[in-house]
Amino acid sequence: MNLPLFPLRPNSPKRIRRNGSSAIAQSHNSGIEQELTEWLGLSHSDRALLLRQQAFDRAQQGDLAQAIDLFTLLISGNPSSASNFNNRGLLHFQQGDYELALADYNQALRLNPQLAKVYNNRANCYAAMGELEAAIDDYDTAIDLDPTDVRARLNQGITFRQLELFELAIECFELAIQFSQLINATDTMRVSSTLEGHLYAERGRTYHLLGDWNCAIADYHRALLQLPLNGERLALSQRLRKQVKNWMEELLGPLQPVEDDWQAEF
Repeated sequence: MNLPLFPLRPNSPKRIRRNGSSAIAQSHNSGIEQELTEWLGLSHSDRALLLRQQAFDRAQQGDLAQAIDLFTLLISGNPSSASNFNNRGLLHFQQGDYELALADYNQALRLNPQLAKVYNNRANCYAAMGELEAAIDDYDTAIDLDPTDVRARLNQGITFRQLELFELAIECFELAIQFSQLINATDTMRVSSTLEGHLYAERGRTYHLLGDWNCAIADYHRALLQLPLNGERLALSQRLRKQVKNWMEELLGPLQPVEDDWQAEF
């Protein structure tokens, strides 16, 4: 359900910069909290839940700056929430503000060092900054904390490939595929078809770079079978399909275009 954003009063103070991040002045925070209480009479926990939903809605709409401000407001009300720091870090990362993202991930882990997903997120940040060895270490920690974390295994495999450690990359992808199949066979929380397709695509690319063209083509075909043509994450699936087709055409040559409606058996 999309919840309406609470309007700010016309004379609300302007946003200010604090520690390099867009933040809302403390007096402004207090003012919004007071308005929420006056308008709805909500408890502190209900206000936090509503603000968090608004932040997610803003992020989905692409308004990352507003979403960051809302998470900053949530953090001011609950500075011990590792989840809020992690979520704000993700938004900073999406904006390309890697140092700010890293600071938020570090704080989240200081508050709760057992959060596997935060290690995965921080590893992604390290990888984007070119610190690949640090990224590998954080992926290892995420996997140690949650061996079924398919995304961490996928991301670690990509990073190993960037380091030209191709055999280790393939091992990561194979384990991720095995865990995804196990989860889908036994768990109600299924691994998405988009994620499964991504795994085959990245393993295929690694075989491609190793010169094992037969395995590469087989995995590219598997990826196209898995990647959905409709659904909630259609944009991501379309980007992955386009990437796989480009890799296949690079391998096979431009005279053999890749179609959407082919069928294959394995």
